[in-house]
Amino acid sequence: MKKIFTLSLFLLFSTVAFSQNVISLFGKAGQFFDLLETQKYTEAHQFFSETEQAKITADNLKDLWANIKTKLGAVKSIDPIRSKVQGDYYTVTCDGQFEKDEQEFLLVFDKTEKLVGIFMPPKAAAYTLPTYAADTTLYHEKQVYLTSGKHQLAAVITTPKKAVNFPVVVLVHGSGPSDMDETVGPNKPLKDIALGLAAKGIASVRYVKRTLVYPGEFNGAFTVKEEVADDALAAVALAKTVKGADLKNIYLLGHSLGGMLAPRLGAQLPDLKGIIMLSAPSRKLTDVIVEQNNYMFSLAKDTTAASKKSLDEVLKAVGQTRITKLDKMKPDSLILGLPASYWIDLNNYNQIETAKKLTKRMFIAQGGNDFQITQNDYNLWNVALNKKPNVRLKFYPELNHLLSPQTAKGDMSQYQVPVNVSEQLVTDIATWIKGK
Repeated sequence: MKKIFTLSLFLLFSTVAFSQNVISLFGKAGQFFDLLETQKYTEAHQFFSETEQAKITADNLKDLWANIKTKLGAVKSIDPIRSKVQGDYYTVTCDGQFEKDEQEFLLVFDKTEKLVGIFMPPKAAAYTLPTYAADTTLYHEKQVYLTSGKHQLAAVITTPKKAVNFPVVVLVHGSGPSDMDETVGPNKPLKDIALGLAAKGIASVRYVKRTLVYPGEFNGAFTVKEEVADDALAAVALAKTVKGADLKNIYLLGHSLGGMLAPRLGAQLPDLKGIIMLSAPSRKLTDVIVEQNNYMFSLAKDTTAASKKSLDEVLKAVGQTRITKLDKMKPDSLILGLPASYWIDLNNYNQIETAKKLTKRMFIAQGGNDFQITQNDYNLWNVALNKKPNVRLKFYPELNHLLSPQTAKGDMSQYQVPVNVSEQLVTDIATWIKGK
């Protein structure tokens, strides 16, 4: 079972008071399942509050775990994937991968970080192909491996069947561990984009993110070079080997953190035709995190002094991420779950100034219902780049962070409802790529 995981912007900074102890509770959730798996039921029983210990015995846990494994098979991995504040309680959702099936577990903790409940919610709705890619005779998907240094990452090359000399787009994920589709609940934004572009005559390369396959390598000091850049560059090299591709028309599409880094990657790839930046932060991540926490605080509608104090404490902790040099700090010193080296690297990178210097084509898109990366970021991109002839910017009022149409901003629960990436966005990207 995995015990190491990298926290992402999606997971770590999506709540207010919970942000400060999410690492602790994620750790407790992992330890609890480790104890069940190693048959240490008495020790697992101690994770419960005194009230709950009177209701459930160690033998009850033994029977529960035996029944789960009888139904689902041997454990492959159980990892915490998201968190949420619910009144006086904290919930941690864990993704369970078993030999026969998969199952989510919802662990509920009280304020003392003791378990008060375990739930197994019904399976989330299944992913469905977007209507604009429903005709699977228009494209072909080939499973390959992306070689990046000493690493091998599963990848998919999607090509149009009825096109020759076609453009190729390399798809780069957002923050945190991610599969090649950037799966969030039943939603697969990168898969939607890949299939939608292929149906319109444009190929793509997408791949599993290194932090998902090699989590043990991210225990110490690292930066976005190891997390994102090295593999994105390798994927561009792979794109150049795609049979039928127009080697003069290779693009890089970055979503969220991938979009933020797209100008940096574009500067390293002089023969890249262009970059596409979707929901891309234009500000420092610290500023984005502060905005996210303030938004979640406003949703809670809790104006008590205690809640305001909790928010202030969280924002004070977030402020520690503004470092630009180590001084006496070690590179692997953790700040909000990420090493100091990571924050310093990002804080010394100015994506707007880097983008200004690029002469290659750029397409920047942002959704109005995105509560993670907001119109504030888009406005900064727009002011800096709207007069450059190589740049096109477009704001989509209805899109959220997963690039799907929504009626409101909402919260993280929105991501558990299956909604495909906007057809208009996919059409606009394809039209722009084929344009001059």
